[in-house]
Amino acid sequence: MRAIDIIRKKRDKGTLTNEEIKFFVEGFTRGEIPDYQASSWAMAVLLNGMTPQETTDLTLAMVASGDTLDLSGVVEVVMDKHSTGGVGDKTSLVVEPVVAACGLPFGKMSGRGLGFSGGTLDKMESIPGYRCDLTTEEFIKQLKEVGLVLTGQSGDLAPADGILYALRDVSGTVPSLPLIASSIMSKKIAAGAQRIVLDVKTGVGAFMETLDDARALAESMVKIAELAGRKAVALLADMNQPLGIAVGNALELKEAIDTLHDGGPAQFRAHCLVIASHLLFLGGAADSVEDARQKAEAELQSGKAWERFRDLVIAQGGDVSYVDDPELLPKASLIEHVPAPRGGYLSGIHARIVGETAVLLGAGREKKSDLIDHAVGILIHHIVGDKVEAGQILFSIHANDQNLLVQARERLLEAHTWSDKPVEPLPLFYGVVK
Repeated sequence: MRAIDIIRKKRDKGTLTNEEIKFFVEGFTRGEIPDYQASSWAMAVLLNGMTPQETTDLTLAMVASGDTLDLSGVVEVVMDKHSTGGVGDKTSLVVEPVVAACGLPFGKMSGRGLGFSGGTLDKMESIPGYRCDLTTEEFIKQLKEVGLVLTGQSGDLAPADGILYALRDVSGTVPSLPLIASSIMSKKIAAGAQRIVLDVKTGVGAFMETLDDARALAESMVKIAELAGRKAVALLADMNQPLGIAVGNALELKEAIDTLHDGGPAQFRAHCLVIASHLLFLGGAADSVEDARQKAEAELQSGKAWERFRDLVIAQGGDVSYVDDPELLPKASLIEHVPAPRGGYLSGIHARIVGETAVLLGAGREKKSDLIDHAVGILIHHIVGDKVEAGQILFSIHANDQNLLVQARERLLEAHTWSDKPVEPLPLFYGVVK
């Protein structure tokens, strides 16, 4: 078997066998297939696509390239949640404690922010002492004893994915749907997931800007799960405006804490409850999604979900006094409340511009080596459809640099668009893929 023959076959729109895919992935991972051949193969996949079975075979080949986490002896059902990224998306900080409060152990490996999309671990590291580097043994022990884990990737899970992603990044093949789907699902399966809820964002603040592209990605990932013997459901979520009010690490953590106290923005709270409901139903803790929603709301209102969040912080070494009193969390030296320049109805709040502005302030990274400022960020005080009077506070900027604050103000004013006529609110979700 030769790499050139596999490249030609995919170039000519052929269907690769499982053996051919395994040969290519193993050879590339070991360094036996050079970058230029792997780039050609990735471009052929981008142009000609893959069948569901090819994409699943690719996913499982990447899983087999490294360690796999077996949690079957720790919990009855291994659940996971994945978001394709967004602006103001601190969903995991609320959903995981809610699910755990309903009696389902939940261990999750999350990532850091890159570009305009924020990262869950960066938010949690606003808490002094909180560890995001648990070993596999610590992950398993905490899941068994505490029933809740939120950390970075442990072990060498799906290393082929990391190597292939780096190549895609420099070869113009990042948008390939089969490569995106297999990248996401390989890490979920390698981490032992049996039931997966996929929060697939669509809109100007998402990697999948159109609903058709988001639905295609969702369908591909759900099909991979089915063919790989797992269960998955994908929710198509709006990301044309930020999720919730806060964008920025400590600010988003505060919003999550407020939500766990049965407060928080209605839009964000509702989003979290929908995700939690599907997790509880998939995990067998409820007879229907509707029943699961009632249980999730009850544990949020009872305070049990908040207690589970505190348990998580304590278990991973965080100073719990910072979540008991969020005023202790990092604060920016400059805070400016910007008034609405006119009255009317908000017709748009461009999520990507908001996310990129948060990165400008220091809340995110342009490249992986960048340091972040946990204190800075933005509060967007209204949502699309709101009627706003001239002079009302439109947004607040939390900054540690005056020049950056001025730039942020101009960008954020441009991100808000107006109408003189009433505007329909944006939906939270556009559909469910099962």
